[in-house]
Amino acid sequence: MASILRQLSRVARSPLVRNQVCSTALRYECGQVESTSDSKPTIQKFDPAVRKQLTEFGTYVAECIPKYMQKVQITDINELELLIHPDGVIPVIQFLKDHHNCQFTNLSDITAIDVPSRVYRFEIIYNILSLRFNARIRVKTYTDELTPIDSLYDIHKGCNWYEREVWDMYGVFFANHPDLRRILTDYGFEGHPFRKDFPLSGYVEVRYDDEKKRVVVEPLELAQEYRKFELSAPWEHFPNFRKVTSGNDGKK
Repeated sequence: MASILRQLSRVARSPLVRNQVCSTALRYECGQVESTSDSKPTIQKFDPAVRKQLTEFGTYVAECIPKYMQKVQITDINELELLIHPDGVIPVIQFLKDHHNCQFTNLSDITAIDVPSRVYRFEIIYNILSLRFNARIRVKTYTDELTPIDSLYDIHKGCNWYEREVWDMYGVFFANHPDLRRILTDYGFEGHPFRKDFPLSGYVEVRYDDEKKRVVVEPLELAQEYRKFELSAPWEHFPNFRKVTSGNDGKK
């Protein structure tokens, strides 16, 4: 092994090899040798063939289950999205899983988007994967604060924690879920964090009680006096930047 390494080092130090390496580097700097690396590898290139294939597949799914399908769209980076009615969550997901031309058997994620200005403020998003065809699809539906969404537990057992997370963060209730409990916040937490409808100081505080030898939840008490800060005039404390009023003869 040592003899092989010594021979390689002698070849690398030879003038012929050094001249070839230098000439290649010089031609690369002059533009005679094209670079094989992509200048923007993180940007997906537009592929009309892929977009056409996704469009045809989305149209095919919409024709198979037209009762629940409201819109089929493709994003600018070639991602297929199916917008469905809330009553069609179970039939559509079941169809995409069991149909021979789909086989979306892997539920990758369930998340939500909160837009308070909408009548149905919550948008529920299902990301599912087909290992058979190496393809992904996104199913979207909607609901409000009171209307529940059917759970996918009977179709995808992996939705258990995903639906618990959406319930904990957004307050979207999933009907027929076997164990719909909070998963990220404390069980005594009031409200839902991603709704942003609670005060910044919170309602309660959690601490460990040495006398009771356990964690207790108590109403929040602010030890520091509350002060109201006026942030509309950031230069108010700097006299040189105060605005000139008409009643002081032009004096600041």
